[in-house]
Amino acid sequence: MMDTAMVIDLARQALWVTILVSAPLLGIALAVGLFIGIFQAATSINEMTLSFIPKVLALAAALALFGSWQIVTLVDFARSVFQRIPTLFN
Repeated sequence: MMDTAMVIDLARQALWVTILVSAPLLGIALAVGLFIGIFQAATSINEMTLSFIPKVLALAAALALFGSWQIVTLVDFARSVFQRIPTLFN
C-alpha cells in the first residue's frame, strides 16, 4: 500500500529532478539577461530584440550542451517511478 512517506519521498524526488533539469537553462538565461541588461544600461540602447535574440541563442546552445544529460536524468527518474509500481499494491 502506498503510505504518506512514499508519497512525500516521490514528491521530493520529482522536485529535485525538476530543479536539476531546469537549473542549467535558467542559470544561463539569467546570466545572459543580466549581461544584456547591463550592456543596455551602459549604452542606453533600449531595443527589445537585443535582449531576446542572445537569450534564444544562448538557450539553444545550452540545450545542445545539456540536453542529453537532461533526457538521461528524466528517463532515469521515470524508470525508477515505473519500477516502484509493483510495490505500491502489496
